[in-house]
Amino acid sequence: MNTEGMLDELLQLLEKAGVEVRMEQMGGGGGGVCSVKGKSIVFLDVQASAMERAAVCARALAKAVNLEEVYMKPEVRQFVEREDQRSI
Repeated sequence: MNTEGMLDELLQLLEKAGVEVRMEQMGGGGGGVCSVKGKSIVFLDVQASAMERAAVCARALAKAVNLEEVYMKPEVRQFVEREDQRSI
């Protein structure tokens, strides 16, 4: 799966999990996750590469859902688990 396909899959999974995603210009830093009044919001930097945005989405997804309870394509699951381990 190419990077854009991975990013699309991750965005769909975040949407299903009820996580708001905002696309903003932030100077190419990738983005991040925050919580406002108990609701998770992912900020993605439109100036960052697709890989950086996918990594931010993967880390957010790992925090937002129980990965064992959500179906993901195997390569998406591997990417999410790898990014989750990097964030520790």
